[in-house]
Amino acid sequence: MGNDNVGWLPNGRAPCYIRPMSSPLTFKKKNPKVVISTKFGTITIQFYTDVAPRHVDNFLNLAKIGFYNGTAFHRVIPGFIIQGGDPLSKEPDRTLHGTGGPGFGLTPEPSDQPHRRGTVSMAKMPRNEDRTRDVNDNGSQFFICVEDASSLDRTYTVFGKVRKGMDVVDQIVAVERDPQDNPLDPITMTIDVVEE
Repeated sequence: MGNDNVGWLPNGRAPCYIRPMSSPLTFKKKNPKVVISTKFGTITIQFYTDVAPRHVDNFLNLAKIGFYNGTAFHRVIPGFIIQGGDPLSKEPDRTLHGTGGPGFGLTPEPSDQPHRRGTVSMAKMPRNEDRTRDVNDNGSQFFICVEDASSLDRTYTVFGKVRKGMDVVDQIVAVERDPQDNPLDPITMTIDVVEE
């Protein structure tokens, strides 16, 4: 008896469950926001609950249980994005950074919402061992556009935007980084949910 919603992470170490589109999530807010705290200051994100309701609910649920606390922005690319939300970014082995998630992926919620400066989108699942890209979205890794990035439109699920703190995003993207675009000095985060 098979389960079409089960796959394996690229490293083969753990099953990866793909959350189906019809899966109900429980954390609902009227006007949900989160505040991401870093050593450079805070970033406030407002969500598009009408554009990507499953992604918003998933992100808020993970934030509510403290999943993101202590994770790092492990990928910073000037003129493009900052990316974080990988639980493996807590590990000292930097080769693991960017390969983890919560153990499940999300079916994409494509929309016409453009990737402009300040857009928040979900990253894709890590590449498979044969270097092909999984079409599903990662269950926890997200990125913030530093500049407009129309090449990402309709390929990645947009689920929010930065309302306050782009100056913090600009400081993060300017840090020194290694050849894999991982900051040399880790930029960890904590995320708090704000209800309005």
